[in-house]
Amino acid sequence: MTLEFGLQSRFVRLALITALFCLWVGQVTSQAQTPLPDYVIEHFGEPPAIPKGPLSAELQAAIQTAIVETVKQGAWGNKQAEALKTIAASKDPRVAWWIADLMRFATAPQLNAVLTDAASDVLAKKLPFENSWGMLTDHLIAWDIPAPPDYLAVKREVFTSIVPGWEKIFVDGDIDWRHVSWGGVLIDDRPFDTTDEACNCIPAADNPETSSAKEATWLKDDDIVFGIVVNGESRAYPRRIMEVREMVNDTLGGRHLGIPYCTLCGAAQAYFTDQLPEGVERPVLRTSGLLIRSNKVMYDVNTYSVFDTFLGKAVTGPLAEKNLQLDQVSVVTTDWGRWKKAHPDTTVLVEALALGRDFDFRNGRDADGPIFPVGDVDPRLPVHEDIIGIVTASGTPVAFRRSNAFVALQKGEDIGFENVRLKLDAGGIRAVDADGTDLGSHQAFWFAWSQFHPGTKLWPE
Repeated sequence: MTLEFGLQSRFVRLALITALFCLWVGQVTSQAQTPLPDYVIEHFGEPPAIPKGPLSAELQAAIQTAIVETVKQGAWGNKQAEALKTIAASKDPRVAWWIADLMRFATAPQLNAVLTDAASDVLAKKLPFENSWGMLTDHLIAWDIPAPPDYLAVKREVFTSIVPGWEKIFVDGDIDWRHVSWGGVLIDDRPFDTTDEACNCIPAADNPETSSAKEATWLKDDDIVFGIVVNGESRAYPRRIMEVREMVNDTLGGRHLGIPYCTLCGAAQAYFTDQLPEGVERPVLRTSGLLIRSNKVMYDVNTYSVFDTFLGKAVTGPLAEKNLQLDQVSVVTTDWGRWKKAHPDTTVLVEALALGRDFDFRNGRDADGPIFPVGDVDPRLPVHEDIIGIVTASGTPVAFRRSNAFVALQKGEDIGFENVRLKLDAGGIRAVDADGTDLGSHQAFWFAWSQFHPGTKLWPE
């Protein structure tokens, strides 16, 4: 997620940190930690000792002064500098999460330098100044450093001081707030069916206009599309459009769909947003502007319930209280030429929805790996390896290495795992069961699938 649509004036206060900033030149009881995988230790080193119990009153006051007041007042001075010294002297790695939260917004080089030094002190590890926020966050995630007491309350003050629209987002729930950070854009909080309404956000498309394949002369045969079939009706969602919109609320084959695309994860997914439990209205999915380990955080604009984008589960708000779990339909990643040949009656989103933009994030911005912190990544595959992911009937997640699976399927080989079978569809791959029923698979980068499905089975092993 990158800033392509500009920022609102409230971000001016962050510039004040740069203008007003001046550079001023405890023993604890360790908390037992779950042993980390060898590859984490090899890459990140040994984690620091973690204190037990609440923060001291002095440390709590220092956090309020150095972290919260800095963002709320847009200023840094002697008071903040002294408070940061208290934080660094605590040697409590848990408070590094709050340092990372401030670093994400306060980009003044001198301020970043003192924050990096403070983070280095509490982690007992020297962090580089280049990409210090990313390096710090990667270490915190990989080491699984616990959140400090009252972590969300302080984080909420920091984030909502920058974007008041997040006030309904930062609430308790089944979500790991340590891993949530800013993706560089503002929240899309427009009501349903306001596709053409301008916003300082990544604008979702609702009820998008479509055309026939014959009319879509603007698409080249090798353009990547995400193909979906519901009740015999097929539609192509060009990647060029999805990289601009990142979210579509559509109706296909008589079913309502919410279709998020995470450019950072290489994952387009399609969730049914109808036929829900009694009393639950159709969720209207939007981009929050937040990320979890380089995966977009989506939410329902009607209830402000946050969803786990990868799992389709409501994790906060009224929909989480109802334990809402959205079902998926398969998304086939392929090219336009093969999709329209296999599905000649397909419809496709119209070019105007791309807003005149033609990004290729995969081969441009993201070519050298994830641009946001992801922490530790299962080392069995490269981070950007394409996989086809699915959860079996027994609840076991399995990832099929796309390159290997595609070659095997072209040779006529059978590929299966428990109840799952793979088959070719228009140059892409989908998962079905023994009788051919769609199971709701999708393609994604390995780092994303493996972090949201830890311990996933891998084909071929």
